[in-house]
Amino acid sequence: MDIATHIAALRRNASDLADAAQKAGLDAPVPSCPDWRVRDLVAHTGGVHRWAASYVTTGRREPYSEEQQEAFFDAPGDAGLLTWFRAGYAALADAIEAADPDLDCYAFLAAPSPRRFWARRQAHETAVHRVDAQLAAGLEIPLDPRFAADGVGELFGGFLARRGTSIATDAPIRIAVRATDADCAWTITFEPGSRERVTVPAAEPADLLMSGPAADLYLLLWNRGGTERITLDGDAALLDRWREKVKITW
Repeated sequence: MDIATHIAALRRNASDLADAAQKAGLDAPVPSCPDWRVRDLVAHTGGVHRWAASYVTTGRREPYSEEQQEAFFDAPGDAGLLTWFRAGYAALADAIEAADPDLDCYAFLAAPSPRRFWARRQAHETAVHRVDAQLAAGLEIPLDPRFAADGVGELFGGFLARRGTSIATDAPIRIAVRATDADCAWTITFEPGSRERVTVPAAEPADLLMSGPAADLYLLLWNRGGTERITLDGDAALLDRWREKVKITW
């Protein structure tokens, strides 16, 4: 997907998040984030948008400290929260759109350029939290298969390619995913006693293969959906181990 498509997705998902939050009410619980109410979801996502926009607009090359990050999450009370949120996502999308293609700033996943990284990352960050808001509001969760496939690719080629917790114990473990409605397949290998992970963009022989519509894989891998439309071939118990050990953080 090109950068313009990611920016458009960011705007659309953020707008839908705000609409769902308004429908649900800011005090409504968020089923996919049990410790949050909708106001927490909106404040978090709005803070992430401001945090991301700061790298794009300033060209900062080093990550902020936890203390420095707090300022971006200083959200107003309920009366002004959605207005604050809408202003933040619009400013982020505008900043990425206007940024120099050669922008050099902090990015925490491999990408062709920092500008492309932030467009893609914020499109999917916002989409996942749009899903949270829609779950809170009891709404349908539409996801374009091509966009969902791109998000699965970001997970495997970006987040999961980083060093992290291994789910392997005595022997290597391979887990693969394959979308049935998009050109998207990945395999990750966990080595025992190692934080290294090896990912390849293909569905190789694996201990567990998860296949299904790209949207369902996207929701499953972000812990926002179940396996109702997913086929599990192999050791299905590995999915539980995956959910317990493999944590995606920004």
